[in-house]
Amino acid sequence: MLPPAAPPPAAPRPGALPPAALPPAALPPAVLPTPLTVLDEPALARLGVELRLKRDDLAHPTVPGNKWRKLAPNLERALAEGRRGLLTYGGAYSTHVRAVAAAARGLGLASVGVIRGEELAAAPRNWSLRAAEAAGMVLEFVPRSAYRELAARGGEPREGFLELPEGGSNALAVHGAAVVAGELAQQLPGLGERDVVCCPVGTGGTLAGIAAGLPPGARALGVAVLRGEGYLEREVAGLHRAGYGREFGNWRIEHGHHGGGYGRVPADLAEFAAAFERRHGVPVERRYVAKALSAVYGLAAAGGLAAGTRVTVVVTGLPDPGGDLSRS
Repeated sequence: MLPPAAPPPAAPRPGALPPAALPPAALPPAVLPTPLTVLDEPALARLGVELRLKRDDLAHPTVPGNKWRKLAPNLERALAEGRRGLLTYGGAYSTHVRAVAAAARGLGLASVGVIRGEELAAAPRNWSLRAAEAAGMVLEFVPRSAYRELAARGGEPREGFLELPEGGSNALAVHGAAVVAGELAQQLPGLGERDVVCCPVGTGGTLAGIAAGLPPGARALGVAVLRGEGYLEREVAGLHRAGYGREFGNWRIEHGHHGGGYGRVPADLAEFAAAFERRHGVPVERRYVAKALSAVYGLAAAGGLAAGTRVTVVVTGLPDPGGDLSRS
């Protein structure tokens, strides 16, 4: 089993892994529940909208971003089934790839990352790929056309490895993400009809989990970080069917704030994020979190969030080292 979650601000406790799985650098426990912070934001307050941040970027000391939520139940499965490694897929700057590498190392498992872009094999490693390799991950670079074919057929299973999809969103991951909603129900009294829980959407797993875990009346709002209207809705609905055998009607995706596509950070979005950081002292990751925050402000200004609404934005990651730049 995985190390139990450590309630903040308690110091990390020793994990309860099977002896054979304990590596020299054992996986530390998650720090849960993650903090819920109320922000004083006059621009929203004038419109009658309250803003809170669910700091899921602080969920785990070594597994980056909120990826711990989606990985934890999959890691439990890998250990229970006696898998020797984890296999996953992603781009050159994938947080999910780094998270899988860090988690595998902490559990004494092998890890393989299939990376989009054959041309990257001979190029100097960027900071993200260096981090994955430093954690022991074997990187395999494939042509972009071959990568698309792999994605279309759901990957390529390998003996002894637990396969995780790009972004980490599968049925187990949805249940892991649903824990966010459970924590909010404890942290936010009366969570219900006046509440909107917002998160960025890349592969849909976090949104699917939050929507499934919310109490009656509360709503989940996803903000697309890429061009994917219709496609993303189908992905979330499919994850609900896979994880719960049913669909949920308490969520929607806002598609007007992707900034031009995945990885793109236009100047006005970068300026918005920098101003938010100055006002609140909270680091803002640009490619996902900034888009979700910007959407909340835009929707409130346009009347899309009624007076009296409490919005909780789930912060899913920290800024990249050296700043967040557009990715291809």
